[in-house]
Amino acid sequence: MRVVSGTNKGISLKAVPGNSTRPTTDKVKEAIFNMIGPYFEGGVGLDLFAGSGGLGIEALSRGLDNIIFVDKDGKAVHTIKSNIAACRLEDNSEVYRNDAERAIKALIKREAVFDYIFLDPPYKKQQLEKLVTTIDGEGLLASDGVIVCEHGSEISLPDKIGNLEQVKHEKYGIIAVSIYSKQTDVEEYT
Repeated sequence: MRVVSGTNKGISLKAVPGNSTRPTTDKVKEAIFNMIGPYFEGGVGLDLFAGSGGLGIEALSRGLDNIIFVDKDGKAVHTIKSNIAACRLEDNSEVYRNDAERAIKALIKREAVFDYIFLDPPYKKQQLEKLVTTIDGEGLLASDGVIVCEHGSEISLPDKIGNLEQVKHEKYGIIAVSIYSKQTDVEEYT
């Protein structure tokens, strides 16, 4: 695993030891950022179920200002911190060990609003529709924000969740990516 593009292009990233996480492949990471970027002029992101932190680090490398990384696994949190340090992104990052629902409650209390939210939960414990509903209902996504959901290709997410519309859906073997936005201008993502 490595940073695919941007200011940290080519820096190797450590994977979380063991089998508790499944890193996003460089191919899928590149595809995701080609759909939503590929580069950014600032913005704030949330990498929930961050694993090694690869998606959030890629977003920072491509121009986001700050990312909050959340994972409930202690080994994942250690790996995220190590990868952030390797990329010298400590000043642009916050890392928390927490489960997704508690993290979202804490972010609501902080009145946090994100331009980009990356959701890559364990495939066997899909809760994407519920999470997206909560994020939308609690106003965690900026009005022109984007939610990126990575999931098993056998999972079919609805075209609309709350006020959000699925503006892009692609399959890459056993992995699928669904992108949601409040925008109805689908042309921007095609």
